[in-house]
Amino acid sequence: MKKLPLLLIFAAMALPSQAQYRSEVWCPDNGDGTYKNPVINADYSDPDVCVGASGTDFYMTASSFNCIPGLPILHSKDLVNWEIVGHALRELTPKEVFDKTAHGMGVWAPSIRYHNGEYYIYWGDPDYGVYMVKTKDPAGRWDDPVLVIPGKGMIDTTPLWDDDGRCYLVNGWAGSRAGFKSVLSVRELSADGTRAISDPVIVFDGNNEHHTAEGPKFYKHDGWYWIMCPAGGVATGWQLAMRSKSPYGPYEHKTVMAQGKSDINGPHQGGWVRTAQGEDWFMHFQDKGAYGRVVHLQPVKWVNGWPVMGVDKDGDLCGDPVTRYKKPNVGTTYPILNPVESDEFNTVELGKQWQWHSNYDQSYGQPTPYGFFRMYTHKLSEKFVNLWEAPNLLLQKTPADAFTATAKIKFAAKKDNQYGGIIMMGRDYSALVVRRVGDKFQLQQITCHKADGNKAENVKVLAELNPTAKDKINYDPAIYQDIYLRLAVKEGAKLKFSYSKDGKKFTAVGDEFQMREGKWIGAKFGFVAEEPAGKGVTGFMDIDWIRVTK
Repeated sequence: MKKLPLLLIFAAMALPSQAQYRSEVWCPDNGDGTYKNPVINADYSDPDVCVGASGTDFYMTASSFNCIPGLPILHSKDLVNWEIVGHALRELTPKEVFDKTAHGMGVWAPSIRYHNGEYYIYWGDPDYGVYMVKTKDPAGRWDDPVLVIPGKGMIDTTPLWDDDGRCYLVNGWAGSRAGFKSVLSVRELSADGTRAISDPVIVFDGNNEHHTAEGPKFYKHDGWYWIMCPAGGVATGWQLAMRSKSPYGPYEHKTVMAQGKSDINGPHQGGWVRTAQGEDWFMHFQDKGAYGRVVHLQPVKWVNGWPVMGVDKDGDLCGDPVTRYKKPNVGTTYPILNPVESDEFNTVELGKQWQWHSNYDQSYGQPTPYGFFRMYTHKLSEKFVNLWEAPNLLLQKTPADAFTATAKIKFAAKKDNQYGGIIMMGRDYSALVVRRVGDKFQLQQITCHKADGNKAENVKVLAELNPTAKDKINYDPAIYQDIYLRLAVKEGAKLKFSYSKDGKKFTAVGDEFQMREGKWIGAKFGFVAEEPAGKGVTGFMDIDWIRVTK
């Protein structure tokens, strides 16, 4: 492990804010007054954005499903340079459901709004109802969730506080729970946004012309009530705008952005904001398969009372998404800043890029003031088939189409078959791990196809490793392995592993792996530490650092 001076150890015990970070693998700011899409090349599915109290700060959140901490909060001053500043959700309820893996459940398509001195996030959990959290400081601690409307099927919720203080909520419907979909409903909430005070009204039915209408966002502009929503399917659809003089409709609608001649498929579902300088912008996602749903930024022009998103190249008042464009005018130029990927594990707060695959349990692992994060081996179930069941995976989003992630770890095994290493997780997954076998270690590639279909793993032995050291204390004697593990992703979401004993010379090992997305999320990479079910003390993996490079 890296050795830290005493002063640095004490400094690490504080909880400092994130330093300015520039990614080696994806930076959307071209440095010449223009930007390229995606502005965040990572899986921030169903993004929504609002203008903060100052009028010059922008805050974004996104779906987090079963991953915790949930509801990521990102901040920007110019809509191009973003950083992760926190999370609004510490755990999911009911705990008996989300303390174990619940793939694809949880937080669906949230909205974030600033109202009357506070920030609000609403989301629909398709199994339990509509929830809300709020705070005065979006980068700080958010209140515990309030169940606003209990019930099944309600998703993609957005509030609108009207000029008279009344509050309305629009939502979509999950066909898998409600039995119907492609329908949008509006109801009134109490003025404080904590409960419904009217029954829902169907304001749009897209089942014919605009199937899969979902993800609505609610606004009021120029005397009109606006609902902006996607239709046509995640990877193949388009963006609608609809307007009415009443929150309950009837609404007229237009298609305001579609793929057109661009290579940006399914450009839809996001949020509209206006800068202090009066420019309008729309942030939305693009589905990129194994990489997840990445975030794009489009200019918005109002023509004949309707928004045109992107650039209208053929005069039909429906925009094509842009790949390169001038940056928003926000009155000044801000430094380049990207979401953090690498981690030295030098503080006692886990980096904001990391999420667990379930509600966090302290037995999964804990930070230390000594320059490493300690992750404990988790006992798998008696009926273990594959890691689709593992709640203790420590993962982050892929940051680019091509990148390399190298980690330095020390794995301490106290009994046979305990293992730890790095993983690329999805419906298919592959991991490079060191596993104790007798008094030695094996370097193994563990691969599973159709993990969500309960298919078995394939384990390939790549090398035999003599332990770096043995514990000299008789209490729970262990053997240790210091090793560098690397995964390299290239275009097309193809992955190769390599390892090193000295951090300088790396040896490629194992089979190439074709990445695959998870349940409603992109493939995620990070750390795994497991052991078979049974009694006895756990092993542990001390993660010194992980560095994401080209």
